[in-house]
Amino acid sequence: MIKSACKICEYNPSSSLKKQGEQKNSAQFTIALIGNPNTGKSTIFNALTGLKQHTGNWPGKTVTHAEGYFSYQNNNFKIIDLPGTYSLLSHSDDEEVARDFILFQKPNVTLIVIDAGRMQRHFSLLLQVLDITDNVILCVNLMDEAHRHGIDVDIRTLSRDLGIPVVATSARSQEGISELLSTINQVATKKILPNKKITANVPDNIKVVVEKISTELSILDKNLPNKNWIALRLLENDQSIIRNLENGNLSSHINAEKLQNIYKIIKQNPLPQNYQDELAEIIYTKSAKIIHSSVSF
Repeated sequence: MIKSACKICEYNPSSSLKKQGEQKNSAQFTIALIGNPNTGKSTIFNALTGLKQHTGNWPGKTVTHAEGYFSYQNNNFKIIDLPGTYSLLSHSDDEEVARDFILFQKPNVTLIVIDAGRMQRHFSLLLQVLDITDNVILCVNLMDEAHRHGIDVDIRTLSRDLGIPVVATSARSQEGISELLSTINQVATKKILPNKKITANVPDNIKVVVEKISTELSILDKNLPNKNWIALRLLENDQSIIRNLENGNLSSHINAEKLQNIYKIIKQNPLPQNYQDELAEIIYTKSAKIIHSSVSF
């Protein structure tokens, strides 16, 4: 079982948590909270902010979101509960909102919540999040239910294999929240520096063209992050990414005119018909390998 400390004990990290609900603070750090539906991420949100999931709409979207505030060890945090989604491939408004917030707003911490009893199903989103940001914490929630079904998760092995902090929680009973708070604070203040070990999900049959596009992006801006991921999105004709590149939102060194060489490469190298199947197979294989070494039934 996950050990739970006395809420008022000075040795309990959560004793310095001040839940501020919707009361805006001068937030020094922003947390993006993301996960599949029904993983308990709203319970995590409520445990940190004291809110009961008050929601609003994203500008120009029918997609809802929740925003809350808390302070911890004299640091002020804003947490955005992104819409529950299974993917970041921008096939729906939910996916586009979640992905674009992480990509363009650059939160200090991205906290992804998964269900300990359904890890294979939820790992696809985790691997996609790791494609676009480094400052990731994995929260393996619903550990109590997993234990009841004979499932055990080796948190240390999982953290080692992913190269990011991993925290086990049973949020409904507040178990693991103290450690989660401490980990959020340490990643936000860079006392913990995640060193992710998962590379971009690139099918073998398009690696050459992805490298060509990535090289062209490096010529335009050598400091542009996630070049392989952006190259894949350009090949997919992702209009949100194209628009933000052309408008200079991803890099002040890149605009529509400078992308013309890349567009020629894309025109000459259309995606193969089996691209989506290849991508799904890569993600599934990576997920299965990691889970096999860290989960026992």
